[in-house]
Amino acid sequence: MKLVSGAPRRAVAACTLAAVFWGMLGGAATPARAGTVEVLHWWTAGGEAKSVAELRRMLQSQGHVLKDFTVPGGGGDSAIAALKERVRSGNPPGAAQLKGPAIGEYGRMGVLANLDDIAVRQSWDSQLPGVVANVMKYQGHYVAVPVNVHRVNMMWVNAEALRRVNARPPQTWEDFFRVADRLQRAGIVPVAHGGQPWQELLLFENVALGVGGADFFRRAFVDLDPATLNGPVMERVLTTFRRIKPYTDRGSVGRDWNKATAMVMKGEAAVQFMGDWAKGEFRAAGQAPGKEFLCVPTPGTERAYIFNIDSFALFQLKDPNAMVAQNAFVSTVMTPAFQEIFNLNKGSIPAVTGGDRQGFDRCSQESSAHFVAASLMKTAVPSVASGMVQNSEMEGVMKQIVADFWNDDRVSAEATMGRFAALSKKK
Repeated sequence: MKLVSGAPRRAVAACTLAAVFWGMLGGAATPARAGTVEVLHWWTAGGEAKSVAELRRMLQSQGHVLKDFTVPGGGGDSAIAALKERVRSGNPPGAAQLKGPAIGEYGRMGVLANLDDIAVRQSWDSQLPGVVANVMKYQGHYVAVPVNVHRVNMMWVNAEALRRVNARPPQTWEDFFRVADRLQRAGIVPVAHGGQPWQELLLFENVALGVGGADFFRRAFVDLDPATLNGPVMERVLTTFRRIKPYTDRGSVGRDWNKATAMVMKGEAAVQFMGDWAKGEFRAAGQAPGKEFLCVPTPGTERAYIFNIDSFALFQLKDPNAMVAQNAFVSTVMTPAFQEIFNLNKGSIPAVTGGDRQGFDRCSQESSAHFVAASLMKTAVPSVASGMVQNSEMEGVMKQIVADFWNDDRVSAEATMGRFAALSKKK
C-alpha cells in the first residue's frame, strides 16, 4: 500500500503554527488556508446530530467547513455503495465513518491517508489503549481516528422488578436463571428481547464471553479456530444461550431494540442485554442510573469488555486546502473537548484515556474504568455483532447460524458447532 508521505502534512502543520505565532505577535503573517472536509457519517438525529453540529462549529472557529456526504434515498448500504464508487473514480471524501474490517478493506486498496504525523503531535500512542490504536492502523500506520468506545456486554435492569422478587443483579449465568425463575413466577417477563438476527448475535456473544472468557472469545470469533468452534466450551455456550429463550415473551420476534428497552423502562420486563447505547433511551425518559434502572455487566463478564468503536477513516486527497481542513478535522476529533461532548451525547465513553470523567454518569464512569482495566488485562475483545471482527459477508453467515439455533429448537448444538467450524475454511 502506498501511503501519503508525512512531509506535506508536516509542512502544513508548520505553516499553520507559524501563522498563529506571528498573529499573536501582531505580525502580518498570511493566515492559514481555509478548506472544506467532506465527511460520510450516519449521525443525523438526536444526541449524535448535536455532536456533529458541535464538531462543525469547532471547525468553523478554525476557518474550515464540514460538508456532509449525502446520498439520495438515504440508508447505510446506499452510502457505502456511493463511497466505493467515489473512491474508484479517484474522488473520495475526506473522511468516512468506517469500522475495523472496512478500514482494512480500504487500506488494501491503497487509498487511505497516513495520519502518523498528527498521531505523534497529539501523542495518540499514549492516549489510546492498544486495542483501540490497533483498530485505527493499517500495516502499522494510523489511517483512522476514533470518536468513542461502546460497551456491548451490558445488562439493563429495572430496579423495581428486582426489588419485587428480593433479588440483586445476577453475576453468573446460574444466578441469572434462578432470578429469572422468580421474576417469571411474579408475572414479570425476565428478558426483553428483540428478535432480530443482529440482536441474537449480540446476545450470543455476551453469553460466549461470560461462559468461555476472553481467550475463548478471540480463538472462536476472531481467529475462527475450528477446534474451538467445535469444542466443549462452545457446546456450553450454546446450551446456556438456548436456556435464555423461555424467559422472553412471544412478542419478541422482529422487535426493535429500543422497543425492548421501553419494556424494561415501563417495568413490563426486568432485563435487557444490549450495548450502552440503550442508556440514551432511559435518560430520554427521565430515568437515572442507580434509581429507576441499573447498568451492570452481563453475567460472568465483569472483568471483561466487548467493545464497539465508532471511527473515521481518512482518504488521500489532492486539494491542499482540503488536506488542511482534513488535518483540522482529525486533530479536533481527538481533542478532549470534542471527545467529551460527543460521548456525553451518545452514551458511550471517550476513546482517549486519562480525561476528566466528572461530567459523565455512573454507568459511563464505571464503563471507562472497566475498559482501562480490561485493556491492561487483555480481556477486552471486539464485538462480532457490531461489525468489529469479520467482514460483512462472514458476519452475515454468523448471524444466520445463531438465528437458526435460537429460533428452531430442532437445530442441535452439534449441528450448529459444525456450521461454525466450517467458517474457518472461508477465512
